[in-house]
Amino acid sequence: MVETTDTGLPRAVAIAWGMEEVPQRGPSRGLSHERIVGAAIEIADAEGLAAVTMQAVAKSLGFTTMSLYRYVSSKEELLWLMQDAALAIPEKLKLPADWREALRVWAGVIRVAYRSHSWALDIPRGPVSVLMPNSVRGANHGLAALRDLPLTNDEKIGVILVISQHVAGSVELEQNLADQGVVAVPAEGVKALSEVITPERFPHLVPVMESGNYIADDTPVIESDHGIDPEYDLGLDLLIAGLEAMEQQRRQNPVDTE
Repeated sequence: MVETTDTGLPRAVAIAWGMEEVPQRGPSRGLSHERIVGAAIEIADAEGLAAVTMQAVAKSLGFTTMSLYRYVSSKEELLWLMQDAALAIPEKLKLPADWREALRVWAGVIRVAYRSHSWALDIPRGPVSVLMPNSVRGANHGLAALRDLPLTNDEKIGVILVISQHVAGSVELEQNLADQGVVAVPAEGVKALSEVITPERFPHLVPVMESGNYIADDTPVIESDHGIDPEYDLGLDLLIAGLEAMEQQRRQNPVDTE
């Protein structure tokens, strides 16, 4: 259950917005929400999200675990605060006049935020997350990019959710690929696969595999630092193309966008 404050807001949201008072008495007065969250982020950056426990954070700060609970009520609350602090979005963002380029700039800002601490993507997002400061900033910038499109408010929210999911998914895939490394399949392995992945069973995939665009063989290649940039750009282009088609339709058949 999400712990709330007297205002009815989740405690994590109140803390992130500076609405929750810091304890003034007791042996833990040297602590702060910022110090606790910062220490937790350092652990996650160095050892991964699984290494973040209340005990580990307390130890890194030189306090007892019980001291932390005077500031954060649970590990779940701490994770929400970490996620918001890690995915930093600038307060102000200058967007191009053209909505297509504005969306690309906005998506790029979200991508940089996700890439800076990709472990934050392992923390589920939901009703609490969207009320946090950086989520609100990100949503505001995304809506600014869409301000001239003839879409309803619900549709605009849907657009920024879909694009942010595309961005998050691409960053997650990059991280997974980096963790696994390149699995080069030698000629013997390719031959073995060709006996089970046949044109009769997989008529559309086999030509792609034979072209070398599905699995990596053991032929030496020049390393690239572009990751999955082409796929990321293609996905964003497809989403924007869909919005262009919707815009054209709406211009011809206006609807109430309030």
